[in-house]
Amino acid sequence: MKKFLKNYWFILSMLVGIVAGCITGAFWPGATALEPLGTLFINLMFCVVVPMVFCSISSAIANMQSAKRAGKVMGTTVITFLVTAGIAAILMYVVTLLVPGGLVSSTYTAQVGQVDETLGLADMIINFFTKPDFVELLSRRAMLPLIVFSVLFGFGVQMAGEKGKPVAAMLSNLTECILKMVKLISYYAPIAFFGFFAYLVATYGPELISDYSKTLIIYYVMCFAYMFIFFPIYARFGGGKQGVKEMFRHLFKPAAVSFGTCSSVATIPTNMEAAQDTGIPKEVSEVVLPLGATMHMDGSSMSAIIKVAFLFGLFGMPFNTGNAILAIIVAIFSSVAMSGIPGGGGVGELVLCTLFFPEHMEIAYPIAIALGNLVDPPATMVNAAGDYVVSYIVCRFTEGKDWLDKAIAARKEKKLEQ
Repeated sequence: MKKFLKNYWFILSMLVGIVAGCITGAFWPGATALEPLGTLFINLMFCVVVPMVFCSISSAIANMQSAKRAGKVMGTTVITFLVTAGIAAILMYVVTLLVPGGLVSSTYTAQVGQVDETLGLADMIINFFTKPDFVELLSRRAMLPLIVFSVLFGFGVQMAGEKGKPVAAMLSNLTECILKMVKLISYYAPIAFFGFFAYLVATYGPELISDYSKTLIIYYVMCFAYMFIFFPIYARFGGGKQGVKEMFRHLFKPAAVSFGTCSSVATIPTNMEAAQDTGIPKEVSEVVLPLGATMHMDGSSMSAIIKVAFLFGLFGMPFNTGNAILAIIVAIFSSVAMSGIPGGGGVGELVLCTLFFPEHMEIAYPIAIALGNLVDPPATMVNAAGDYVVSYIVCRFTEGKDWLDKAIAARKEKKLEQ
């Protein structure tokens, strides 16, 4: 029992905070006042995450053996992201087809709302990948431009040869220091989770029994089913026989942080810690995890499909395979750089509604926004916790099939030496 408590006291304390928060939010409407307890944790994580992303990505690339290896890690990462996002979206589409009676009843009536203006395609692409001023990179709202800058800087350091080695070492040391800082912040997590979940239940609890209940139940169930069915498949494929057990040992913390904060970016430090404890090489984790916070969107792909399916049902339109494929493509590319921010700013919803429901924007957009807010916690959980799981697959192709066996053996040997 002592060994169990020593190993799992932190997870148990987070569970206590989550359960206590849910109970408080369910029985006390005023629990919305506890939101600052969670906001404090989010803000601390956000302050850490920008320097962490820059240092970790730049360090990983700068310290790699060659530019060829760096390209292999990044290429494998992006391809894996696209494949898993496609699998998630297709699964959700199949589920929507199997729902008896569809997602919406024929008597459903929608409220009319206002639609904001949207950027043109060229401006959207420019803003996704670049910023006009360096200081604008120093924000969590510019995660993808920051990642692009970090990648270029890392390659620049590597190309500098001997002159770049001191810089590469400094970046590596800075990353280690930031990870220790994250560990200190994480001790506050149980209290933060109490505030998170008390606020979430008190705020969104009534919506669970409203007109959206059927759609929400399907989506929440699918997210947890995806996490407990497909995550193990990915871990087994990427890590071998010990992959599933090892994944479940470390999955809860990033899953809980992402569910509570609704932010993939805020989960990066927790994912980094889980990857380090697993034995995932820094060259992989320091590229996959920050990149995944803005580009790995299995949960967002599923939410895009269910939103479109809901709206097609609302307007009495058939949601056929052609529309589903188009929705998947739009979901992946329109949400880039938005999944790291709580709520995503409504850009993904706006693009989907503009594409599929241009004549009903005043009805479709507010509904899509409402659904987006309600499914944000489990969507972010699948997105962010999936970043950690996907690193197993990237390791398989960059480190070899037995990478996890070697990592576990090295960990056991280190314990024996201690």
